[in-house]
Amino acid sequence: MALASTKEPTSASSSSFEMVDGIPIYKLFIDGQWVDSSSDAVADDFNPATGEVFARVQPAGDADIERAITAAHRATRTWGSSMVAERESLLLRTAQVIEARKPEIRDSLIEECGSAFNKALWEIEYVLDLLRSTAGDVRHVFGETMPTSMPGQLSMSVRRPLGVIAGIAPFNSPFLLSMKKIAFALSAGNTFILKPSEETPVSGLKIAELFEEAELPAGVLNVIPGVPAQIGAKIMADPRVRMITFTGSSKTGKFLAVEAARHLKKFTLEMGGKSPLIILKDSKLSYAVDAAAFGILLHQGQVCMASSKVIVEEPVFEEFCQRFVEKIRSVKVGDPRDPDTVVGPLIRPQQCEFIDGHIADAKAKGAEVILGGSHDGRFYEPTVLTGVTPDMRIYHEETFGPVVSIIPARDSEEALAIANDTSYGLSAAVITNDLQKAFDLSLRLESGMVHINDCTISDEPHVPFGGVKDSGFGREGGKYSIEEMTEVKWITIQLCEREFPF
Repeated sequence: MALASTKEPTSASSSSFEMVDGIPIYKLFIDGQWVDSSSDAVADDFNPATGEVFARVQPAGDADIERAITAAHRATRTWGSSMVAERESLLLRTAQVIEARKPEIRDSLIEECGSAFNKALWEIEYVLDLLRSTAGDVRHVFGETMPTSMPGQLSMSVRRPLGVIAGIAPFNSPFLLSMKKIAFALSAGNTFILKPSEETPVSGLKIAELFEEAELPAGVLNVIPGVPAQIGAKIMADPRVRMITFTGSSKTGKFLAVEAARHLKKFTLEMGGKSPLIILKDSKLSYAVDAAAFGILLHQGQVCMASSKVIVEEPVFEEFCQRFVEKIRSVKVGDPRDPDTVVGPLIRPQQCEFIDGHIADAKAKGAEVILGGSHDGRFYEPTVLTGVTPDMRIYHEETFGPVVSIIPARDSEEALAIANDTSYGLSAAVITNDLQKAFDLSLRLESGMVHINDCTISDEPHVPFGGVKDSGFGREGGKYSIEEMTEVKWITIQLCEREFPF
C-alpha cells in the first residue's frame, strides 16, 4: 500500500468511500461513522492481477487511533452487559447481509486479494458458517460451581469479557481471518479494533459495511487501516486494549508477543508454517496426488497451512513425482475471475523475487526443478523441486507461493524425522491405509493440527485452530476463542455467617 496524493479532510459521512476520478477513496470506520483520516495521506491499493489501482484508502493517524480506542472502550459498558439474544441476533443478521451481497464481496476479494473465483466463494461460505456457528457460541460462555471446604459457602467461577480487543489481520484470506477474530470477540461481549492488512484494507472495511448494515451499535467495531508500526505501537501502549490477536509472519508475531508481555496484555498468535504432508507407500497414489496438489495450489500457496513439504516413502517416490507433475501441469494459471482458474497472481511483485531467491539457492546446492521455476509478472508457475536438503533455505523457510519440495524417506520413521525437522509446527498430514500407524504418527508429529488421509489445509469455525513452536500461541475457534477472549472470575457466596478466628 504505497502513499499517493494528498487530500483535503472532510466531515463524517454515511458512505464508506467517495469516488474521485473513477476510483473509490475509502474512509475509516470509527464509533459507528465513516470518517476521514486526520492524516493528509491517501494510500494506493493495487489489483494483484493487473497492477492497476483497485482503490485508495486513508491511513489512520494518531488522533484516529486514539478515537477508535476511546470509542471501543466506551462501548464495552453496554456491549459487555448486552443480552445474549442481542449478540446472537447481530451475528445472524450480518450473515443475512453477506448472503445478499455475496457477488459484491466475491468480486472484491478477486480484485483486491487476487483470490481465484472459487477460493473467493469458499472464503465467503466459510464466513457464513462461522457467523452462524458463533451465534450459537454466544449461549455457551460457561462458568462452573466448585466444591469448598468452607461451611455454608457457594463457590463458582464466571467468564467475563476482557473489554477492548485489537486484531491484526493478514492479506491472504482477509475476509475470513478478520471476521474470525471479530465474530468471536463480539460473541463473548468484547468490542473490537481491526487493523486490516495494508495489502487488503478494503476487505476489512467491507466487514465494517456489513456490520453497519446489520445495525451494530456504535463503537463495538472500529476498522482503522494504516501503517502497521504506528497502529501497533499505539494499541500496545494503551492499557484500555486488553488483548491482541494476530495472524501473520512468525517474525512479527514474536515481536508482538514481547510487546504484549511488556504491557501485560493477553495475546493469540497464528503465524507461519512449513507444513509437511507424509505419503506412505500403501497410499492410493491418485488420491495422494490430488491432496498434495490442493494443499500447495490453493490461493497460489499463500496459505500458512500450505503443503509445501511433501515427504514420500521411497517405494512410491518416483511414481508419485511423475503423477504429481502431470496433475500440476493440468491446472490453469491466469485470470482469477475465470471460474476455471486454479492459480492466480501473488499479492506483490516482491514475493516473486523472494521465491526466485529460494529456488536459486536450492538449485545452487543441488536441487532439481522438475517443473516450473519462473514467473510472468505476479503469476508464478506452479513449481516442483526434488533433491531438497537441509542446507537449503527452501527446506526450512516459508516460501508462500505455489512451490513444493518432494522429499523421499526410507520409511515412516524417517518421514516423521523430516517432518519434525523445522522450527514451525502449524499443520501436518499423513496419507496411508494403515490407520494404526497414522494415529501413532499424528501423536508424534510436532504440530498443532494433524489431518489423517487429507492434505494440511483444513479449518472449521468450532475447532482449536493453531500451532506450536514458531507457528503460534493460543487457539482460535469455538469455545477455544471464547476462553482466550474472556477472563475467569472466582465468586463466593456465604450462605450462613462465617466463623472468624478473631
